[in-house]
Amino acid sequence: MKVLSAEQVGRALDYPSLVEALRAVFQGGAEMPPRHHHEVPNDPGADGTLLLMPAWQTGRYIGIKVATVFPDNPGRGLPSVMANVLLNDGATGEPLALVAGQPLTNKRTAAASALAADYLAVPHARRLLMVGTGAMAPEMVRAHCAVRPIERIDVWGRTPDKAQKLANTLQGEGLNAHPIDSLEAGVAQADVISCATMSTEPLIHGDWLHPGQHVDLMGAFKPTMRETDDRAVQVADVFCDTFAGALKEGGDLVQPIESGALQREDVRADLFDLTQGKHPGRSADDQITLFKSTGAALEDLAAAILAYERSGN
Repeated sequence: MKVLSAEQVGRALDYPSLVEALRAVFQGGAEMPPRHHHEVPNDPGADGTLLLMPAWQTGRYIGIKVATVFPDNPGRGLPSVMANVLLNDGATGEPLALVAGQPLTNKRTAAASALAADYLAVPHARRLLMVGTGAMAPEMVRAHCAVRPIERIDVWGRTPDKAQKLANTLQGEGLNAHPIDSLEAGVAQADVISCATMSTEPLIHGDWLHPGQHVDLMGAFKPTMRETDDRAVQVADVFCDTFAGALKEGGDLVQPIESGALQREDVRADLFDLTQGKHPGRSADDQITLFKSTGAALEDLAAAILAYERSGN
């Protein structure tokens, strides 16, 4: 059995290739049972989360990701999310590879948002607002830049020093990135607004949004968390990565549906529908679109397969 390190996985998963791998797996499908979601007490500090995420393509590959989410980890100098993926032969069950899950999770999550933006953001989107400064933030920026002609990136975070640090990192990669102080002003100027936070209170307000924008929400992975208010999902056409995940776990959709501010049928399509042509995605330049993701095991499977096959197998 091969062991693919974080460095090997990072090199294998370039965003143009990974976006297309995700497009293909959503188009072709894979078996994906509901993921196991367990709360792990953590005293003192915020409780952690244990996720077990299996998926397989009959006769080809079987994958299972074991992931943990501990919100207090950044204060310890550790990433919030840690994971590994075990990839097996789909015909024999033979273990093929243990794939470093940290870069795989970050990259497949960002690639899913980029895939959605390919259907939902205006083709000429040039200004990106990145809300959040954690480990996911630079990946989200790189992924969006792979599918849209982004010319400027504004970075907002609760800690200005972290926003400056992220902007410096992106500038070092040749991107035109700048920290900003006002989130509302940043929203007003953005074509694409990408949020990667652990927020439990709305950050993006619907009254700030204007026609033509695309809102990408990848934080708020629990029903108790959210990055937008009710007004945001009311003024936008709403999409998600999978109905099964986003309508159960994504607080940005769960909370307004529970309150009656949003109806289930108002969530127009998921990535299965978009990639299979069952829904056209954005239909007009003046439309506001909103995409909520909570992650899916078939994304991990697609990324693990790509990394494994590029490792010389």
